[in-house]
Amino acid sequence: MPATAIDLRSDTVTRPSAEMRAAIAAAPVGDDQFGEDPTVNQLQERVAALLEKEAALWLPTGTMANQVALRILTRPGDEVIVSRESHAVWHETGGAAANSGVQFSEIGAQGVFTVEEFLAARKPSGHLIYPPTTLVEIENTHNRAGGVIFPQDEAVRICAAARAHRISTYLDGARLWNAACASGRPPADLAAPFDLISVALSKGLGAPGGSVLAGPRDVVERAVRHRRMLGGAMRQVGIFAAAGLYGLDHNLERLSVDHANARRMATRLAQSSRIVLDLATVQTNIIVFGLAQDAPDAGLVVARARERGILVFAFGPRTIRAVTHLDVSPEQCEWAADMLVEIAEGPAVGV
Repeated sequence: MPATAIDLRSDTVTRPSAEMRAAIAAAPVGDDQFGEDPTVNQLQERVAALLEKEAALWLPTGTMANQVALRILTRPGDEVIVSRESHAVWHETGGAAANSGVQFSEIGAQGVFTVEEFLAARKPSGHLIYPPTTLVEIENTHNRAGGVIFPQDEAVRICAAARAHRISTYLDGARLWNAACASGRPPADLAAPFDLISVALSKGLGAPGGSVLAGPRDVVERAVRHRRMLGGAMRQVGIFAAAGLYGLDHNLERLSVDHANARRMATRLAQSSRIVLDLATVQTNIIVFGLAQDAPDAGLVVARARERGILVFAFGPRTIRAVTHLDVSPEQCEWAADMLVEIAEGPAVGV
């Protein structure tokens, strides 16, 4: 067993490095509710410039960013079109229903959908029975589909069609940095078609918290109120913003290392007849793999992996996710993959 656990449950488990902690300690701070935290203001301006949007707003979490986006882009009773198994539907504990009173229509497959599928699912405004579609949301990269990148040409077509039908567009870009790194496209290009987007600082960039919404100035100004409604208005949060700035300065380019580690792990996992994994889905730093019927179930694999110092996450009875990040080395990823194969090929019941 390794001296410390190899934690592959998520890229949110990273710890601030000594250098990031130094940046946090040195950050000038003020009261952000008065707009007086200079480090937060610097971060917001930096992200807005990176994404070529008019303004940006720091929020404590990506889930809150998604919830605020729904509050300002929809009305209670509206329909939001999303990809199947999107984060907004599966991983936000019903927040969209509780906070915004909207319902979702999931379309497509494996994290993506086409403009034709979007238009077929759209409900017109003013229909006697149907809820009006007022928002289409794309998740890039898509978590539960294995970190796949949404095809940009399709995103452009979907956003253009939405605009023609007066439907708002939102990009859940929690891992947009990964999509940009893997696709070779600047983040601003990926963000360009959308009315509003979010990006996370606490995943691939390694900050201890924080996400940012970016878009037109008037929309971002409305988001300030809803951030406060949801309890996200904080005070001297320059300490978080400093970590985000450090991540932007030092951890963007190294995302390719995480992608290479995920590919290395996936290649090894796919060699096992008891592991079901389409290597075409391993495009960034997430691996979602299934377990064959003669393999142990996900709960047993997770438990046996933990005994060996490897932490992974069960997405379902026979589905597991592993995520690479800046706190795991290539050697650790190789060892973890070997152990996961050994466990999958072991007894299918507890002994």
